[in-house]
Amino acid sequence: MTYHRPIRPAIRNVSRRAFLAGVSAGSFVLSVGLPALAQEKKYAGAGMPNGLREDVKLFVAIAEDGTVTVVCHRSEMGQGVRTSLPMVVADELDADWARVKVAQAPGDEARYGNQDTDGSRSMRHHFMTFRRMGATARAMLIQAAATSWGVPAGEVEAVNHELVHQASSRRIGYGAIAKAAAALSVPASVKLKEPAQFRYIGKEGLPSIDGMDITTGRAGFGIDTRLDGMVYAVIARPPVYGGKVKSFDAAEAMKVKGVLKIVSIDSTPPPSEFGPLGGIAVVASNTWAAIKGREALKITWDDGPNGAYSSDSYKAAMEASVRKPGKVVRNQGDVDAAMAGAARRIEAEYFVPHLAQAPMEPPAAIVRAGDNDCEAWACTQAPQATKTRLAKFLGVPLEKVTVHVTMLGGGFGRKSKPDFIVEAGLLSKAMNGAPVKVTWTREDDLQNGYLHTVSMERLEAGLDASGKLVAWRHRSAFPSIASIFASNMKLPAAFELGMGLVNLPFDIPNIRAETPEAEAHTRIGWFRSVANIQHAFAIQSFVTEIAQALGKDPKDYLLKLIGPARKINPASIGDAWNHGEDPALYPIDTGRLRGVIEAVAKGANWGRTLPKGRGLGIAAHYSFVSYIAVVADVEADDKGTIRIPRIDIAIDCGPQINPERIRAQMEGGVIMGVSNAMLSEITFKDGRVVQSNFDGFEVARMDSAPREVHVHLVPATDYTMPLGGVGEPGVPPVGPALANAIAAATGKRIRQLPMRRQLAG
Repeated sequence: MTYHRPIRPAIRNVSRRAFLAGVSAGSFVLSVGLPALAQEKKYAGAGMPNGLREDVKLFVAIAEDGTVTVVCHRSEMGQGVRTSLPMVVADELDADWARVKVAQAPGDEARYGNQDTDGSRSMRHHFMTFRRMGATARAMLIQAAATSWGVPAGEVEAVNHELVHQASSRRIGYGAIAKAAAALSVPASVKLKEPAQFRYIGKEGLPSIDGMDITTGRAGFGIDTRLDGMVYAVIARPPVYGGKVKSFDAAEAMKVKGVLKIVSIDSTPPPSEFGPLGGIAVVASNTWAAIKGREALKITWDDGPNGAYSSDSYKAAMEASVRKPGKVVRNQGDVDAAMAGAARRIEAEYFVPHLAQAPMEPPAAIVRAGDNDCEAWACTQAPQATKTRLAKFLGVPLEKVTVHVTMLGGGFGRKSKPDFIVEAGLLSKAMNGAPVKVTWTREDDLQNGYLHTVSMERLEAGLDASGKLVAWRHRSAFPSIASIFASNMKLPAAFELGMGLVNLPFDIPNIRAETPEAEAHTRIGWFRSVANIQHAFAIQSFVTEIAQALGKDPKDYLLKLIGPARKINPASIGDAWNHGEDPALYPIDTGRLRGVIEAVAKGANWGRTLPKGRGLGIAAHYSFVSYIAVVADVEADDKGTIRIPRIDIAIDCGPQINPERIRAQMEGGVIMGVSNAMLSEITFKDGRVVQSNFDGFEVARMDSAPREVHVHLVPATDYTMPLGGVGEPGVPPVGPALANAIAAATGKRIRQLPMRRQLAG
């Protein structure tokens, strides 16, 4: 494979000081600048805000001692991106992995391009750019060695951190030749490795860059950051979204030892976007004093327009809405006529509650705000949004804002919203520029965060006299993430529709999808897998319900509904979003969807005889341009207690760049899917979140987790094939697979999440 570069950029030596803004390590002597690739249509990474950058000057450096440092411009939150992206460079460079280091890029979209770590995009958008950067550095090292030895470059090989000329038995290390390579022009084209030559890509057993530091406690997370002169703050925020402080008395709070100052923060009225909720902040010499000071505050709240929000009444309103026509977002065939002529109709409604991301590290940030500049240290998934919002709220020039990205102790979408970082900036300004650390407690995280939406799904199926499914109607009601950006947004955004609703890949002649209006009464935000959660739960549960009503095997019936292998243009079925990818490269491939179903069924030994009280359930879903299928194995006792002996999950994400991390993401997705389906729930009463900690908002612990998780990777060795996402698509099919397994084990169909307490008796 050869990549032809239309522009010949410059190569130059750079000093440590000049390079330090991009890489905080070593004394670097090789630095190559490459232009961003131009594309006629803005798909994939080029279609993201600030696009792609392919610039070895920023991303790759080789020191005189041979150390290779690769800059990671994405946020590390356990998914392994700080290993996987440098691994790609190291492979094309043929570097010794033991001599590769990683440096975290600061937030700087002008230099690094898009840095938002969300949407399962890091590897699929940057695999080829990082390959090319590694190959370019390798080609230049080869040319430098060839020139030094007076031999053709074609006779020199890069082998495990050395340049080798076999004919003369000469060899030289990368560090020794890096300065000479830096004096060369960048080649107009570079040859990429053939897959058979890969040392790391697609291989097992590569050590994690951060694994040892994480497991030994040396890794630095946002909540760990310390600065000289730092003070600490917690904030009493309005308990109801859109509320504000009516009055407060800080006298008792100021008596708490260590409390330094009480600061009022203005509320950002809905739609609040990433602005702070407002409230009263307690600044102290330590976090505990700040917390005790907050407890001593006496605050009277004005609850505002959402003070009457109640989960029970809202659920009833959504039930009513899905029983009436909504906005038609996909209309194939004539559903009304097919339903009217159907010999049999099957209907069901499914409910998914609000969910909180609840990362183990709650939001935490430190900001030092000067009169005309600002510097932040934060566990953020979105350094670009962080920069722009700090500049906006603090009134400083954008170019004067510096954002240092720490490691994240989990994110799941919560840390894409920098409201907590803005809070720290406002408080630093109130403290005359002293660095202020804002820490959210678990109670803050659950009661004042951005929640996964609540939803009601109604599905109707019409069958002819032979039992063939001839009509499908799906009404999906849920408040949209778009509601935090614009007033009166009561219908889903295009990207939410393209998460399993309009892009249903079933071979049914008449399909209609509708969306009734749903008003948001709290902050709705990204949550791992987003709207795929409710759509997969409803659709895949309903498929098994239909199969059981017809006396069919659920796996066989699911395959029948998917139909023969074919490639569907997403736009042809109403999905204008398609995860931001080119539909020519990323059609919906029902053959691949069928493939993961067959793979997981084989791995789980689908159809085996089980004892009474035990059952298997199957579900599959397409999301983030990957294909996933799950088989859940559950057992139930006569008291309604559910145990999960085993879950099998199969994924086809195209080429597997780092198989170990894919397995880890699938295992984590299964555990999170179990939490969502069995345990987790956020409810509201009088506008307030009822749950305050993990005693109320339950997540899967050892006793509720599957005893075994088996991951089946569907192989794809063609590295010219587009990559799929990995971080998020493992979650959606878990819930319906569990519901289907419980129905098989107990005869009881559960259509409302979470499933806990619904089986007793």
